[in-house]
Amino acid sequence: MCGTTESRTQLPLASAAQHGSSCCSPAADTQAGASATVKAELHASGAQYGVDGLTCGHCVQTVEKAVSGVSGVQTATVDLVPGGTSRLTVTGTAAREALAEAVRSSGYALAGAK
Repeated sequence: MCGTTESRTQLPLASAAQHGSSCCSPAADTQAGASATVKAELHASGAQYGVDGLTCGHCVQTVEKAVSGVSGVQTATVDLVPGGTSRLTVTGTAAREALAEAVRSSGYALAGAK
């Protein structure tokens, strides 16, 4: 290719909004905003507990699954703080002792009510 001149045509970049890319489209922004709103509402209405020992998304899923299986739990969400105390928010009527046992059985420790 040395000594030759290439002719290239520049094409305009397509806008994600025009083509509806799922990760960049305005609809995706709305869905992400709605998800954050739902999560905020859960935090406002649920009991909150600290959970020690979580380091990744898999840890979060493990705890959420274990706590969701407790009788009386409507929802269980964890806000991860790697290396610190993560926040478990639970809605429903489950007893704290049952939640603590579920967290323990998943390999972690419930730090206390927040």
